[in-house]
Amino acid sequence: MSISKLFIEETKNTPEISMDPGKGVLVLKGKSIPENATQLYDPVVKWLKEYINKPADETNLHYNLVYFNTASSIWMARIIKILSRINDPEKILIINLYFHLEEYDEMEAEDMHDAIAPALDVLHEATVSLGVNIFGTDDTGKIIKKRLILI
Repeated sequence: MSISKLFIEETKNTPEISMDPGKGVLVLKGKSIPENATQLYDPVVKWLKEYINKPADETNLHYNLVYFNTASSIWMARIIKILSRINDPEKILIINLYFHLEEYDEMEAEDMHDAIAPALDVLHEATVSLGVNIFGTDDTGKIIKKRLILI
C-alpha cells in the first residue's frame, strides 16, 4: 500500500503543509505560530514515519515560513531528524530554507550556521545524503539568490 498525499490548509496562525510522496516534495509555507503545535505537527510526524519506509530518490523539504515560534522550531527540527533516518545512503535529502532578500543579504557565516543547525545536529546520525539550499526571495516570493551547502 502506498502512502497518500498529506495536505493541511493554511490559517492565520498555521502554515500550509503539503506532502507529496510520489514527487518527494514536502512543503511548509506561511506562518507557524499555532496555539497547539502538537495538534498541528503530530499528523505530519506520523506521515513522515511512513514516508521514510519508501521515500522518493530525492526528498525536498521546503521551509518557506515567514515566521515561526519556538514550539514550531522544535517540531521543524524533529521533522529533519525523522527524514535524516531514511535508511539508504543512495537517497538524497535536500532541505530548502527561504529568507526575505534583506535578511539573506545580511546573513554572515554565523547566521548561516544557525540556519542550517538542525541539519548539522542530525548529521552524525543521518543514513541519507544531505544538502541544504538557502534562498533569498523578494516580496512576491520569487527566488533572487541561492546558496547550496553540501553536508
